[in-house]
Amino acid sequence: MHKKLLLTSLFLGGALLTYGQDEKLDMATIQKIREEGLQHSQVMETAFYLTDVNGPRLQGPGFTKAANWAKNKLTSWGLQNSRLESWGEWGKGWQVEQCYLAMTAPYYKTIIAVPRAWSGSTGKLQAADILYISASDTTALENYRSQLKNKVILLDQSFDKITPTFKADATRYTDEALQKMASEAPNPQSGRDTTYRSMIQAMRTRNAFNQKMRKLAKQEGALGILNTTQNSVDGTLFVSGDYANASLGSTPDDLADLAIAVEDYLTLCRLMKAGVPVKLELNVKTKFYTDDIKGYNVLAEIPGTDPKLKDEVVMLGAHFDSWHAATGATDNAAGSSVMMEAVRILKTIGAKPRRTIRIALWSGEEQGLHGSKNYVNNHLVDAATQKLNKEGDNIAAYFNVDNGTGKIRGVYLQENQAVGSIFSQWLKPFNDLGATTVTPRNTGGTDHLSFDRVGLAGFQFIQDPIEYGSRTHHTNMDTYDHLQPDDLKQAATVVASFVYNAAMRDQKLPRKTAVAQAAR
Repeated sequence: MHKKLLLTSLFLGGALLTYGQDEKLDMATIQKIREEGLQHSQVMETAFYLTDVNGPRLQGPGFTKAANWAKNKLTSWGLQNSRLESWGEWGKGWQVEQCYLAMTAPYYKTIIAVPRAWSGSTGKLQAADILYISASDTTALENYRSQLKNKVILLDQSFDKITPTFKADATRYTDEALQKMASEAPNPQSGRDTTYRSMIQAMRTRNAFNQKMRKLAKQEGALGILNTTQNSVDGTLFVSGDYANASLGSTPDDLADLAIAVEDYLTLCRLMKAGVPVKLELNVKTKFYTDDIKGYNVLAEIPGTDPKLKDEVVMLGAHFDSWHAATGATDNAAGSSVMMEAVRILKTIGAKPRRTIRIALWSGEEQGLHGSKNYVNNHLVDAATQKLNKEGDNIAAYFNVDNGTGKIRGVYLQENQAVGSIFSQWLKPFNDLGATTVTPRNTGGTDHLSFDRVGLAGFQFIQDPIEYGSRTHHTNMDTYDHLQPDDLKQAATVVASFVYNAAMRDQKLPRKTAVAQAAR
């Protein structure tokens, strides 16, 4: 390790002569950032407390417990004005207190099940028959009226078998893939958050059907509903929730809405289609909370030291909330731990940024970027004109991490070509750690969009996917054990350097041109 560090020091010293002039990079401080971040990291300890110790961070008591821990930890590291700041009304909190599901006939089999967020309870241990519904159209639901009492609803699926995959769960970007990203021509439509919007629209459509189904089921005395997704295989359950039930005007329907694995789901479907009697037993207890209906972000600062620039702010952030099937390790304790580690590194090495550095850990991201979007609305834009106000104009940059546990391979420009050469220089001290790529691509689906949409310089880093989409994202496998320590150390080190560089520049990072803004 010491030999490697020595070689790295020599590399950085030489690098100053070859590329450091344009950006006036403080190579001595960057070397300190590398040493602290790679050799004395606390990122995994932070991740442990966010996951194993505090548990899931869904809106409600789970989020609040972890947020208070993070606030206190940031204070202990010497950050100032660490606080939980309300962004507005959220609604009801929710958490799972107990969940058990088993098939008792034609034989006994335990079934892994997770209640969907903001669903109800069975009240006690219940024995139930299955009502198998072969129609997915909402107009056909009325055909089952009077058949639902004390039943668990099983909806037929459009698929009837598992398609094996021969690809590895975990992957890293190849050099060829990164080169392709870097060489792309700017395209305002590339990487638009259409995938995220499509996912949200599909969720809303599914929730609308579930709402109608649950309304009828509640009227008729059903006990619960079983659901699955086609990728919930090999013991991995993809679980989110119907957050319409979180609104204050909604009435909990007391129906247990359970996600189960495809293998169990298809077993039940085949038995029902064959006319084999199936019996279940289930005991589900969930709880709604209305004592505090507000949503909160965690914020803290390292104050700027330059009298002329200290009112300008460089922000770094990650969403802090998670779904509840596991402990939200890769989504997004990883990003939150990286950002907390980045500011810890800067405090530990005694960095004196010219601009103020502000960390933000957002809530409500999983339900639609609520924490970051409302922060921008409350602080950075004029309510009447929706243009940047003075506080908004003082935001020099925003950096985000929210793509799992993989190390940083570069950064998305979000069509902001003017920062391309700047970021290329900022990445050079970390080329040896695999961070090499600047791509003109847009990328969507997370909190940097709240800043990007109002014209601020907001960016998301390129990360190796590892097993994010295949195994951990929104699943019961999203646990501490799926975090990659060396990757998170690297990511925190790169982020700390980017944030420091942005805080030390003579000028704020360039923003998109008016033409680029109009195209959005």
